Amino acid sequence: MKLCFPVEHNAGLDSPVYGHFGSAPLFVLVDSETQEVRELANRDLHHQHGACSPLKALGGETVEAIVVGGIGAGALSGLRQAGLKVYQAQGATVADNLDLYNEASLLELTPGQVCGGHGHGHGCSH
Repeated sequence: MKLCFPVEHNAGLDSPVYGHFGSAPLFVLVDSETQEVRELANRDLHHQHGACSPLKALGGETVEAIVVGGIGAGALSGLRQAGLKVYQAQGATVADNLDLYNEASLLELTPGQVCGGHGHGHGCSH
């Protein structure tokens, strides 16, 4: 299964998972079976706040699931409508979260756990 992790810098499996899907500069794509790692630039990085187009961000890349530190309601809805599962990162790095995914220990995000803005006390679940 191909998993997608938003990151700031590509350090392969040692990459820290970025705090927010839409503003992550890059995505690290990992095949959960082979551990093959690829980098993908966020193709919707400079979107207006609240107007993230998650499928545009992925540039047509096929993935089965996303593991995020945080995500907005629109992005979560768009990914879920496309049939993708979105999980809340629990570990610091891609490797930590990949292990948790393989153990079925990551929880799927619900609309009640999304980011609500970026001010102080913004209500994100991360």
